[in-house]
Amino acid sequence: MLKEMIIAIQAYAQAHEFIKKHKLWKWILIPGILYTLLFLLGMYFFSHTSGNFIEWMALKTGLKNWLDRLNNGFLGFLFAMGTFLLWLLLLLLYFSLFKYFFLIVGSPLFAYLSEKTEAIIEGKDFPFSLMQMAKDIARGIRIAARNSLWQTVYMLSILFLSLLPLIGWLTPILAVLIECYYYGFSMLDYSMERHKKTATESIYYISRHRGLAIGNGIVFYMMHLLPFVGWVLAPAYAVVAATLSIYPLKEQANAYR
Repeated sequence: MLKEMIIAIQAYAQAHEFIKKHKLWKWILIPGILYTLLFLLGMYFFSHTSGNFIEWMALKTGLKNWLDRLNNGFLGFLFAMGTFLLWLLLLLLYFSLFKYFFLIVGSPLFAYLSEKTEAIIEGKDFPFSLMQMAKDIARGIRIAARNSLWQTVYMLSILFLSLLPLIGWLTPILAVLIECYYYGFSMLDYSMERHKKTATESIYYISRHRGLAIGNGIVFYMMHLLPFVGWVLAPAYAVVAATLSIYPLKEQANAYR
């Protein structure tokens, strides 16, 4: 799995050179600007609701009043850490739901960009088909909905674990890995569709090569540490990198035939 994660991470550098060489910037900037605007809007609403939700939950459960009566510094510290971890997990959950919304909205552009990347690699054109494009979009929406459901189940489970002292402190790491896996999964599936794999076959294939998905998702999230520029470039770079990362495995499989 580590080897595949390295392949996926290196694919981002290859994607940058690929985009420059083949002048794909318009297909990078269009979804990127849309993503950034939606991201800023989503974070604005999150910042105005998350703190109120945590405070409401602490009051409703009586936890805050109980801690105030005890006036114990150590328990207060644990509560503060738990509050921060809960806020972080809520941020990841909120971001994951926003991400799937964007994957559904941007599905036509992502499907086209993945197809164009493979067409350049193969040195041939895939004939445009409106019917095939509609199938790709429908497939992308189904996969995004399926991943959103499973990831939400996992994230809610992790949310409960975060309430446990000490053990809960490790939950953000687990949450980030799950988040990375499911985002990378969606990016890789565009190639799976073009290779005529069914959704079931795609799920099986990517689960056996989960390092590619996790590696793709890790770099995608790291790009968010670079405000605006990273936000604009991250979505489309992830698509191109995912498409490029499939090829070492594809060539290896062909060599053994």
